[in-house]
Amino acid sequence: MPEHLKRVVFCDFDGTITAIETFAGMLKEFAPELSAEVMPKMYHRQITLREGVRQILESIPSICYGDILAYAQDKPIRYGLGQFLDFLQGENIPFVVVSGGLRDMVETVLKREGLLSKVSAIFALDVDTRYDYLKVISGFEDETELVAKVKVMAQYLVDESIAIGDSVTDINMAISADLVFARDRLIDYLEAENKSYISWHDFSDIQSYLAKHKA
Repeated sequence: MPEHLKRVVFCDFDGTITAIETFAGMLKEFAPELSAEVMPKMYHRQITLREGVRQILESIPSICYGDILAYAQDKPIRYGLGQFLDFLQGENIPFVVVSGGLRDMVETVLKREGLLSKVSAIFALDVDTRYDYLKVISGFEDETELVAKVKVMAQYLVDESIAIGDSVTDINMAISADLVFARDRLIDYLEAENKSYISWHDFSDIQSYLAKHKA
């Protein structure tokens, strides 16, 4: 039986924790032609994330994997994350990273910042590099997403689920969450879905809100 929690924060990685699109940027760097063709279809929801991300990732030679992780090394994180994680620890609120990108990229960035130990869990994609091309591995795949963020949320018994995101990969998570912090493309998607949200610029905004509205 999972522990019953008052609040859990479920946070996207790419363009949310990182200040720029790190996973999407990597796909454009290592599979430029296919990314240019497939990404707009994903953003316009003409094809599923599951289909599009797998197609692009599995077109990349496995020999490139070291360079993929090196690509993430210098990507900046969004202001206030460290202080926000300290605040959450003080409030006993787990911080769960839920990424449609690569686990190793998430860990690379968080380790660099000395923040990995402050994260409760990471749910993301793994890849098998034993073949000529990358092979995607996911424990939370569904019909539309390689990492079904709602499935991840369902692992937690929680009174108030809090979602933080920025783009198309966060729509289902945001719709399922009790409280949503949205920025960039995600705002447009949620407006279209008639789902309420709080806009945010950096993690200090979210910390201020949660400090004022304690469970």
